[in-house]
Amino acid sequence: MRAIYRRELRAFFTSVTGWLFIAAHICLAGLYFFAVNLLSGYGNVADTVSSILFLLLLTTPVLTMRILAEDRKQKTDQLILTAPVSVSGIVLGKYLAMATVFTVPVGVMALFPLILRAYGTVPMGESYTAVLVYYLFGLACIAVGLFVSSITESQIIAAVVTFALLFAAYMMSAITSLISQSGNWLTVILNAFNFSSRLEDLLGGTLDLKAVVYFVTVIAVFLFLTVQSIQKRRYQISVRSLKFGAYSSGMIVLVAAIAVFVNLALSALPDSYTTIDVTQQKLYSLTDTTKNLVQGLQEDVTIYVINSESGQDEMLGDTLKSYQDLSDHIRVVYQDPVVSPNFYKEYADTITINSLIVESEKRFRVVDYSDVYETSMDYSSYSTVATGYDAEGLLTSAIAYVTSEETPVIYALQGHDELTLPETFSDGLKKENADLEELTFLTQEEVPEDADGVLILAPTGDLTQDDAQKLTDYLDRGGTILMETSYMERFLQEMPNLSGVLEYFGLSIGDGLILEADAARMYQSPVYLLPEVSSDSLTSGVYASQYDYILMPYAQPILVEEREDVEVTTLLSTSSLAYAKTGLEENQDMTQEEGDAQGPFAVGVSAKKTVGETTAQLILYSSEMLFTDATNQYTMDNNLQLFTNAVSAMTGEGESISIPAKSFEAAYITVPAASALRLGILLMGVIPVGLLAAGIIIWIRRKKR
Repeated sequence: MRAIYRRELRAFFTSVTGWLFIAAHICLAGLYFFAVNLLSGYGNVADTVSSILFLLLLTTPVLTMRILAEDRKQKTDQLILTAPVSVSGIVLGKYLAMATVFTVPVGVMALFPLILRAYGTVPMGESYTAVLVYYLFGLACIAVGLFVSSITESQIIAAVVTFALLFAAYMMSAITSLISQSGNWLTVILNAFNFSSRLEDLLGGTLDLKAVVYFVTVIAVFLFLTVQSIQKRRYQISVRSLKFGAYSSGMIVLVAAIAVFVNLALSALPDSYTTIDVTQQKLYSLTDTTKNLVQGLQEDVTIYVINSESGQDEMLGDTLKSYQDLSDHIRVVYQDPVVSPNFYKEYADTITINSLIVESEKRFRVVDYSDVYETSMDYSSYSTVATGYDAEGLLTSAIAYVTSEETPVIYALQGHDELTLPETFSDGLKKENADLEELTFLTQEEVPEDADGVLILAPTGDLTQDDAQKLTDYLDRGGTILMETSYMERFLQEMPNLSGVLEYFGLSIGDGLILEADAARMYQSPVYLLPEVSSDSLTSGVYASQYDYILMPYAQPILVEEREDVEVTTLLSTSSLAYAKTGLEENQDMTQEEGDAQGPFAVGVSAKKTVGETTAQLILYSSEMLFTDATNQYTMDNNLQLFTNAVSAMTGEGESISIPAKSFEAAYITVPAASALRLGILLMGVIPVGLLAAGIIIWIRRKKR
């Protein structure tokens, strides 16, 4: 085999064929990489790979058409066939030689994600999975081309037939849909040679073991068919040819059956065992929050899908299947509106196709399909595009709701110019299955008995003494308050009654505004803090995560007085280089001066006070912009996670069940025009021309010998 491998590899690189193949690949791959990634700013190499897959349909026949057909035409195959070399060794040697040639341009493509990484955030998992897909697809195409070359002595026929087979396999999804939309025995057979659906599975952001094994079996089967084709010719002069022919046919059937069995066995396994989600946002996998909830179910939950199984949203269907795989208590039932047009009327007046109804013995919740995908307007095309996927967040919340014993209630204090909870955070509270009610002490004598918690969102007007006393009475009953404070130069003087509520826990807000001098702990401006996150249940999902930033603008120091009956935990804190500055309203000089309080400062704390047999809790953050959409969008929903953790603590849940929507937003990079042009010229011009020139020179020198 080694001798055959070296002979064929030498043949590729002493002729123009190998050099031309490599140069053409690098040139065209470089062209799309330049246009899609470098110029347009897309950070995912999968966008380039999906655009150049067709290239293999054109270049593979050029590489494979002569590999066996030429030997047969020139009768040189007789020397190989009579040599003391196994046929499998001959086939494998020739195949590996072509695979080596193909590996060179793929190796260059493997550098693309590393190049892009120098200019921004790149989804490395998706990018390298796409390169792997391209490599597997190319190796499968080479195996097909090798087989075709073994059954003819005409290079032209070998090239044309190879292209026809590969094109049919690439377009098989469209071909089968033309034959039958619902599927039949013919489409089942044809789908065994369906490359396109497997490529889509792999390029969609998942490393699908089923698709990988499919391409490996395609390679193995066609290499085996090539061996059988050569074996038949090798023994044609033998009296045993008839016997061997029967043996060969039996082996072909056996190998094909094994390949089918392996793929069918894998397809029967749950997706959770055969797929790896390689997307940055983990679009196709369920979070630990969902797994813990669903696997711990003690009662049955039925999810009705208002559509037929064949017509439903594919991505949503995969998500539902993942839920089913987690627990036997989850059952998915498809209700085709054509067959059962009035089914939904038991649950809602109107409902859209693909909507879900989650039901248990206690209650139900309708998840409207319009809420599953987040959308925005693309003003370049004036069309609506999907920007996020919220199926898991909505489904997990619905399952928790229909299986919970009661619905918690959170009250938001009103009447002191408090902020309104933004939509993103309202949705997060709803996912925690908590109802939000208004608390107005002008009309209410006390905090209601059914209150699981109270929100105080950055009031700019002070409480009355009576209001403060009502909050203190609520804390005496073991209540929990989540508070964020608004910036006040002299907080105690301007908000004495609200400060009295803080004093209940031995807390107070220090004077001045915090400025961060550590560049690693601020964002663009010293007043935009990126505080250090401490380990606690209230920071779960943020602390020690891959992206553990919290953005906290315009914060003030939280001062703590030690008390025996109060336990204070610091959740967020600044660096030791931070300082608190007063007088900024009159003086715009933000540099540190003598007399400025020196950090580190606590800017987020949890205080628990033992009151008789109960425990009162205050979760305090000293920034009015902490729970806003404007800051949350910069932290990949970490600010939202901080909020829902607090809500979960107020409602008595051990873990927040609020799962943010998963973004579809592509990773964008910014490549300077000059750098993009240099890289484009290198990949599209210098390297391909240099390789082709080297091939021509070697070929001319060989001819002169």
